[in-house]
Amino acid sequence: MADSISKVITLRGLEVFDELARTGSLQETARKLGLSPPAASQQLRNLEAALGVDLVDHGRRPLEPTRAGRAYLSHARAALAHLRQGAAELSLMDLRRLRSLRLGIIDDFDGEVTPKLAVALAAMLTPCDLSLRTALSHTILADVAERRIDLGVAARAHDLPEGVVETPLLRDPFVLAVPHGRLPGPPDSIAALGSLPFLRYEKSQIIGRQIATHLARLKLAPQGRIELDSNQALFGLVANGAGWAITTPLGYLRARRFHGQVDLYPLPFAGFSRVISLFHQSDWTDEVSGVIGGTLRGILRRQVVEPGVSALPWLEGGLALLPTEPAPD
Repeated sequence: MADSISKVITLRGLEVFDELARTGSLQETARKLGLSPPAASQQLRNLEAALGVDLVDHGRRPLEPTRAGRAYLSHARAALAHLRQGAAELSLMDLRRLRSLRLGIIDDFDGEVTPKLAVALAAMLTPCDLSLRTALSHTILADVAERRIDLGVAARAHDLPEGVVETPLLRDPFVLAVPHGRLPGPPDSIAALGSLPFLRYEKSQIIGRQIATHLARLKLAPQGRIELDSNQALFGLVANGAGWAITTPLGYLRARRFHGQVDLYPLPFAGFSRVISLFHQSDWTDEVSGVIGGTLRGILRRQVVEPGVSALPWLEGGLALLPTEPAPD
């Protein structure tokens, strides 16, 4: 038994069993861990084969731990906690060796996320000089590529600059923003908006180009002559009945003063999303970026995902943190 355990039990297998005990679903477990469902199932089967017992009742839905599974679960979780704590302590050692950190953050985060991240980093990086600036996504990506900053948090662009590494953080789905009370409910098409003009983000911004590309792909050409480089200005115009817009929940959360004057709905055509990621040069320390990314993910969960889904339950599953690792083929 000892030999087989040392050869077959894997950290991923323990993580699958731990998460499955919470969710009761292999599909949900796979999604949260960034695996395909077959890969998650195989990890569980390998763990059960190593131990010689069924850890879950495979004949029930939702899946539940067996009596043996419940007994083993506490040991598995204790082992994972120790391993994660050890990794965190090693990463913090790397953080404390930093003498300076230059961080660029998308301006969508300047209300709640950026201040909380700054406070958290200041506590972790006590001997370090911290420089934090907010900017548009395309500026942040250029700054990372040219090494003017060490880490950048920005929207994913179509072409990643050479030598820049991406860690996805958040999926921010596009939604429809209309003046409050303009529609009785979610529209079936943009024709329901009548003569109300379309308000656009400027195409110099990544978000503006992404929206324009998607509309062109669907052969949609909503009429409107106003382009804006300001999220607040866009929501201000929608709130005052000047037009409708395609935006994201993150943009909506940022424009809190207009919440009572703007209604959000799912898009009345094929949906799409933008991805907010952490970017750095390929020779940057992975352990340091991992700790900062983990801290940011926790803040995003509390400040963006949870309040967003609470305010608009139909965003469940759309507005979400993304797995840190790609699913295997």
